[in-house]
Amino acid sequence: MKKLLLALGVTALLAGCAANPLNASGVQPGTGRDAVVARLGQPTRVVRLPAGTERLQYSLQPFGQSAWMIDLDPAGRVVRSRQVLTAAEFNRIEVGTWTRGDVEREFGPPARIDGVASWNGPIMSYRWNDGSDMFYWVYLDARDRVQRAHPGMEFVNAPDRD
Repeated sequence: MKKLLLALGVTALLAGCAANPLNASGVQPGTGRDAVVARLGQPTRVVRLPAGTERLQYSLQPFGQSAWMIDLDPAGRVVRSRQVLTAAEFNRIEVGTWTRGDVEREFGPPARIDGVASWNGPIMSYRWNDGSDMFYWVYLDARDRVQRAHPGMEFVNAPDRD
């Protein structure tokens, strides 16, 4: 029985590693699409890009803090692989220009979408880590155009306040 449990545990661990997007950092340019999927599992989303290219999105949202974008050329070979939930990547968002579709193409699905009384539109929340647990909020207007975007701290296990 111990051997069976050990074998099941090892199998689960290996399966988790195979589908773990954190392993995407080792995906090299030129790698074929099938090899990427064999290594990382099915992507969270597949996004069609211009000129017959595509992006494989591997996101750990809603609870993880990373999202990998693996861009493929028209022949299905990796052009680049990068973790996009970073300050430098978030700074690319163009307020007034980008739409919800642009944000999701570049960062994948958000951890959640909320609303607040002081804002007339949805607010997309991404979890990420910049040395601390963080949120990145993207405020959309009624036409799904970005009107505001900024980081904020995520207080995990913070004590309740009176």
